[in-house]
Amino acid sequence: MSEKIRSGSAGAGKGRRINTRWRDHFLESLSQTSNVTKSAEAAGVTASTAYRARSNEPEFARRWIVALREGYAHLELEVLRRLREGEQKTNDGEKYDFANAIRLLSAHRDNAARAQAEQRNVSAKEVRASIDRKVEEIRLKVMEEKVKDNRGR
Repeated sequence: MSEKIRSGSAGAGKGRRINTRWRDHFLESLSQTSNVTKSAEAAGVTASTAYRARSNEPEFARRWIVALREGYAHLELEVLRRLREGEQKTNDGEKYDFANAIRLLSAHRDNAARAQAEQRNVSAKEVRASIDRKVEEIRLKVMEEKVKDNRGR
């Protein structure tokens, strides 16, 4: 099953067809990467198509928030695992960018707070405070690792 993309859509060829299940592929990727552009690419659509669907489809918007919350949780667990295990390198041998990971966690905290508040039936302020504590704990662990690394040199 497919749907026609309007020729005015960014990146869409005139009359090009896309899989109507792109939303599921997009949300699965978003829950793993927290990256809209990469998720849209993985789903075979443009980011603008995804944003337009989010604006026009309340259920898709709700699922988007849930996927971002999952992505946030995956990233948080990955950072904590790397810190606990002392894994400083990526699979391709590059140094893992803890600073960027923490920035991304901070950037998504408001979205994650809203999603968690809806699920737990608590205020977004309470959830944000909890997330802030976790991000600060991660930041402190990263600083401790840097101090250990500097002492070991």
